[in-house]
Amino acid sequence: MIKATEVRELMNRYGAERVPFLFAVDFELEKGIFELNPLESKSVLFRVGAVENYSNSQPGIANDFSDNKLSDNIFFRDNQELLKIKTPPDKTEYKKAYDTVMAGLMRGDTYLINLTKVTEISTPLTFEQIIANSTSPYALCIPDNFVCFSPERFVRIEKGVITSCPMKGTIDATIPGAKEIILSDYKESCEHNTITDLIRNDIGAVSKRVWVERFRYTENIATDRGNIIQVSSDIRGEIKDEFKERLGDIIFSLLPAGSVSGAPKPSTLRLISNAEGSVRGFYTGIFGYFDGETLDSAVLIRFIEKGPNGKLFYRSGGGITVNSNWESEYEEVLKKVYLPVKL
Repeated sequence: MIKATEVRELMNRYGAERVPFLFAVDFELEKGIFELNPLESKSVLFRVGAVENYSNSQPGIANDFSDNKLSDNIFFRDNQELLKIKTPPDKTEYKKAYDTVMAGLMRGDTYLINLTKVTEISTPLTFEQIIANSTSPYALCIPDNFVCFSPERFVRIEKGVITSCPMKGTIDATIPGAKEIILSDYKESCEHNTITDLIRNDIGAVSKRVWVERFRYTENIATDRGNIIQVSSDIRGEIKDEFKERLGDIIFSLLPAGSVSGAPKPSTLRLISNAEGSVRGFYTGIFGYFDGETLDSAVLIRFIEKGPNGKLFYRSGGGITVNSNWESEYEEVLKKVYLPVKL
């Protein structure tokens, strides 16, 4: 681990030199990870789209990483629950945090805020097995520390264009008319409009012009508990000339990610700290990979961490607005406790 400020400097330096690297930054912008030649790394496992570094033999991890595949493992396929909630968030504590957030909304401190909680879980899978079998487009694993399997892009920077795809809105895909229900939901629509405006403003700080390529499109995501539908938007900008050689400055000017913080950011971040009462660490931070030409990155959501006592904790949350209902938001926290594993 290094300081986040060092990550920024290294990204600027090696980005300008077109040297591939992997990076990660925590939510509080205090700590980070930076790896040159990440495809050869043995301490950090990752996937960004079609690029990953864990299919080959990794000394100290597995003699053959294919041993971690579960598709032909009858024990796991037929007899094991892949993820079990042991201790859900205390409802009284959640309601207290929710009330703190709602008071801030009523004062005008924020008009969209992301409230997160921790759920104790159990799983028969190792972190290495989870990353090897997850179907998410982005994944990051620090063995014996945390594993993340994120469906959400943070930004992609390619040929002078920056793209962000914030996710806001989730529904069980088995519900009849699920797509129409989520797209017509007033609360979800307001929340998505707000985050789209926030990301447009964030991207605008480093871009000559900004546009929305696609607005509120849906994607199906396979999980260990069935399929869900997620709603996203595709927002793009043409990067200003003075930023094109400064990848670190571009990324850090957008942090923390708007989809997991809220708007306006400064007062919303203070409210998050008051309501949650603890640091998030790498959860809801970001990570990414630069191949020498293109940078692609993800928000660190769908996140399992190992506590000092060896217990496993799944972090999840959701956006809160004045139109929210605390019981519905609590259920959404639990709904997002899943593994994107398809056997």
